[in-house]
Amino acid sequence: MLCSHAGVATPLAPNPRVTVSGQPVVTVGTPYAIAGCSLTPSGVFCATGQWVVGSARVKVMGMPVAVQAGVSVCVSTGSPMLPVMVQPRAMAT
Repeated sequence: MLCSHAGVATPLAPNPRVTVSGQPVVTVGTPYAIAGCSLTPSGVFCATGQWVVGSARVKVMGMPVAVQAGVSVCVSTGSPMLPVMVQPRAMAT
């Protein structure tokens, strides 16, 4: 995951109860730490982010799973996070 300014976004609390391709899934509301965000012209940078809209049908412990087609937001800038690599083995809508 990247922020819109090429900062690396890392989920802080993926859900270990469900894995896909050996990796824990991330649900909506899981906070992301963003490192290396380049400054925007206003001097504001992305520090954290999270998915706000995820899967409509697939949930883990009652929370929607974060999906590539979902909606995310970075705190401070309001810009989206960008998935640069996704797992291809399971699909959710």
